[in-house]
Amino acid sequence: MSIRVKKLRVIDMNGCGWIPCRVGIFPTTWSKYRDKLEDLLARHPRLFPTFKKGSVDFNNFGSRLKGREVLDDFGCLWRFNISGLQGQVVKHPLKDWSDFAHYSLPDPEKGIVQEGGGLDPWDAIEERIENARKMDDVIVGSMPHGFFFQRLYYLRGFENLMMDFVRNTSQLEKLIEMLTEYNLALVERFIRLRVDMVSFGDDLGLQDRMPISPKTFRRFIYPSYRKIFGRVRDSGIRVYLHTDGHIMEVADALMEAGVSVLNIQDRVNGLDNIREEIKGRVCIDLDIDRQLLVPFGNPEEIRSHIHEAVVKLGSEKGGLMMYSEIHADVPLENIDAVCTAFESLMNYYGECDA
Repeated sequence: MSIRVKKLRVIDMNGCGWIPCRVGIFPTTWSKYRDKLEDLLARHPRLFPTFKKGSVDFNNFGSRLKGREVLDDFGCLWRFNISGLQGQVVKHPLKDWSDFAHYSLPDPEKGIVQEGGGLDPWDAIEERIENARKMDDVIVGSMPHGFFFQRLYYLRGFENLMMDFVRNTSQLEKLIEMLTEYNLALVERFIRLRVDMVSFGDDLGLQDRMPISPKTFRRFIYPSYRKIFGRVRDSGIRVYLHTDGHIMEVADALMEAGVSVLNIQDRVNGLDNIREEIKGRVCIDLDIDRQLLVPFGNPEEIRSHIHEAVVKLGSEKGGLMMYSEIHADVPLENIDAVCTAFESLMNYYGECDA
């Protein structure tokens, strides 16, 4: 059975207990450990089957260089304070609603505006998808991180947006409508490209709560999510949503909106809460705690936590994937512990049936 078919059965909870696991190594981590990290990855071929020593440019951070400022196609000015990591918006084009009358969103036909600046043109996106079609994996069309809720405060500024929700201004209603139509236009391109899944990213949570109430989410964000995700699902394509922070109060709404795979953080939401509220209702792509456990725990604590997550959230039917994001504050022995735990537990519930 191909990897693509197995993963889709996991996502659809169609009798595949295998747990797909991924480890994301950030550029700052490569710069710190260099060849030692290459040696580590080479010891874990199940997780890194295509990795080749010598293939990583340890010093290449692309455009994410400390001190650099980038103006994106939305008119948001991004500043990068740490090389290799995401920046933040320091100038909001709609800080003052008086600028709204002459404001327009980017042309969706030109490509996808990436978070942090830079335009990914459609010809390059289409080429990557056609290349992916030749590989044994799920074909994913990637929308930008911060595609909606975050984009609203990139445009308005966070405090301004919070006040907009309270005041329920006509300008906010119009901006939400414009942004919804913009994202629907991007989604249509992916639908035509016949992808298996469209991925979205929008961080909705804080550390232990949301910045807006569930009622406010339902009023302003949910209708647009439902339109956008619903268009994807109506086309027979799955919806993947990454969202950092505590989001349990709106988990039901996200599933109602059409999410097929929900990528959420483990400890800020709580393994028991995740099990009780969403297990078996949506495929969980669990983000292993990168705030405390992975950087500051010991290898045994890491292995124990991942084992607990597998026991509580996994199933012979499928519905569980796992991800660990590795930053420069993670010791090499902890990276190895994550990889070892993933490799030893991905078949905890067996392989897919034929």
